[in-house]
Amino acid sequence: MSFLQTLILGGLSGLTIFLGMPLAKMHIAKKQYTVFLNAFAIGVLFFLFVDIITHALAPIEIAIKADGLYAFFLILALIFGFGGGLLSLVYYGRIFLKKGDDLSHNHLSLLIATGIGLHNFSEGLAIGNSARMGDIKFALLLIIGFGLHNITEAFGIVGPLTNKKASWGFLALLGLIAGGPNIIGTSIGYWFTSDLLSVLFLSVAGGAIMYVIGELLAAGRKHGSHAWNGWGLTAGFFAGIVTDLLLVAVGA
Repeated sequence: MSFLQTLILGGLSGLTIFLGMPLAKMHIAKKQYTVFLNAFAIGVLFFLFVDIITHALAPIEIAIKADGLYAFFLILALIFGFGGGLLSLVYYGRIFLKKGDDLSHNHLSLLIATGIGLHNFSEGLAIGNSARMGDIKFALLLIIGFGLHNITEAFGIVGPLTNKKASWGFLALLGLIAGGPNIIGTSIGYWFTSDLLSVLFLSVAGGAIMYVIGELLAAGRKHGSHAWNGWGLTAGFFAGIVTDLLLVAVGA
């Protein structure tokens, strides 16, 4: 597969995230349904967090058995990446909290999109690397699988925007932030591969998503409706599991 073909297909797998963005334009009259969608977004992000950390740990576990020094550098990348992703958003949030305001729904969605974008960068690395090594079938399976996965991830981004007046321009920006890095990752992965780089970006994404989960949980508690919260968390988490199992089913 040529570089241009790989870049186009890798980009499409990231930009499928736009298919889920129109959910933000839905008007939901009942408070319980708003609570459910907020919790659904948390469930998706929680699954994504588990998935990210699992993938970040995989090369570290292999390196520990093969090369202790390289494993040490991978662990450092994990620690600094996770701390950087989490703490950078903590201090970003404090800028607004000093003004006496909670983080706005727009800011929450922007932070979620950023965390997912970092994750999609790592997915792009895998696509580009597979295509470069000539494993066309596997690369295509990754493109299809990640494309399906991104549609689910879009629900996590637009969850805080339910019943809010988000413009189409802002939704387009969120989609580019979340899905665009897949193109960049595909480009880099086609010419260059590195476990260190992959672990670093995955851990940054993990830290960012952990922060966002905390903020969404705080927002959800203000609405009450604990039963709807529970159902939403359950549905979101298992939606993530189902899309991941689809990846396994197609051999990705």
